[in-house]
Amino acid sequence: MSLIQSKILKITILKVLGERKEVRLPEIAAASGLQVKNPSTRRAIQRVFKALIKEGYIIAVGQARTRAYQLNTRESVVIAPAETKEKSNEPPMEIPFSEQTSKLLSYVNQPIHARKPIGYIQDFLKSYEPNSNWYLSREIREKLLTLGKVENTIKPAGTYARTILNRLLIDLSWNSSRLEGNTYSLLETKRLIEQGESAVGKDVAETQMIINHKSAIEYIIESAEEKRISFHEICSIHALLSENLLGDPSASGRIRQISVGISDTTYLPLSNPHLLKQCFEIFLEKLNRISDPFEQSFFSLVHLSYLQAFEDVNKRTSRLVANIPLIKANLKPLSFIDVDQQPYIKALVGIYEKNDISLLRDLYIWAYMRSAQRYTAIQQTLGEPNLFKLKYRNIIQEIVRKMIIERIPEKLISPRLQKEVRTLKISKADEQQLLQIIETEIISLHEGNIARFKIKPSEFQAWKMLK
Repeated sequence: MSLIQSKILKITILKVLGERKEVRLPEIAAASGLQVKNPSTRRAIQRVFKALIKEGYIIAVGQARTRAYQLNTRESVVIAPAETKEKSNEPPMEIPFSEQTSKLLSYVNQPIHARKPIGYIQDFLKSYEPNSNWYLSREIREKLLTLGKVENTIKPAGTYARTILNRLLIDLSWNSSRLEGNTYSLLETKRLIEQGESAVGKDVAETQMIINHKSAIEYIIESAEEKRISFHEICSIHALLSENLLGDPSASGRIRQISVGISDTTYLPLSNPHLLKQCFEIFLEKLNRISDPFEQSFFSLVHLSYLQAFEDVNKRTSRLVANIPLIKANLKPLSFIDVDQQPYIKALVGIYEKNDISLLRDLYIWAYMRSAQRYTAIQQTLGEPNLFKLKYRNIIQEIVRKMIIERIPEKLISPRLQKEVRTLKISKADEQQLLQIIETEIISLHEGNIARFKIKPSEFQAWKMLK
């Protein structure tokens, strides 16, 4: 069995285990279209099971003929999807979590009526001493630095972000908006940012949200050489993100004067404007004393989310501010690639109601690794190649080629892709992931890589000329 076949088999095993409690060898053979009676096939599947056990993904239970395999829940915890009126077919998102996170998950997975109301705890912020207390351990900070470093030479702050500006504007605007429920696709976001063309059938607020992200990200890069993160800078980011989205225009960029509530949590943020501003100033003072860019980034994500300093658009503000230390240090940015909305919300509930950073910390680490992978061409930096792309390699090539050969205008590609992927009869989770990968491949097309899709230069140029 080839390396690619082994990787596809790994995908199958983990995907089936995402839907069932346990599996056996014959079930995996059937799911993979392999002959279980073939001795070499059985040995190949057994080798993949052993590899997954060694890597910590699964465990074996039972002996000989009764042997089955289960997900290793001691190493990873599945975040249950939020309660919905209709049962979702999508498997839950899996991230490697610590033991502390497992305990917090038991709490945040409770229905909201089972959790007690709680207000803002000032000591959570005041007890943090920069460069003495650490949310991220030395080992984690060093690991993230290795992943995030672009080169060893010292260059002016923001240099790297400027070199990938177009990519960053699209990635961060799309992913941050997606976490707010925005339904723009990646390609539609690209067209809006690059050409100012709104997607057909989208709510005007969704269009405004993405345009606002673009403006705020550009502002952050323009301000990268400022030594401190200032009150003015954070308020300006909020003003840019909230433009034309608040009922009271004067609330943009201003510490809130009214009480606010947050859905899906029992947390009650501060209501006293004087105390709120005082805590914001303490947050800023501590933030600027933190020496490590990743600790600075994570600290801002935690405490801006917790403080809820503005009337609305707080989470968006915290996600962009969390990128400021990384951009200043010329590190790869945090674009929240592949982060699902429900795990993110549950992580924030852990902050809001328990002042427990463990879930958000594990999500942050995982999310940064995914973002760093996006901004480096060498996937081996993060381990194995993308198994999902290997599984659907031929389908991805065929659909990308079809879009170009049939000269589908870029503005019509998203709805066409949805129709193409729907015909494959795959799970909803795979549909969404496949759509994102195909859109990314189309965005990344140029004359130097079109041969991967059996596209001729003349065909590519004819497609590029379309309006």
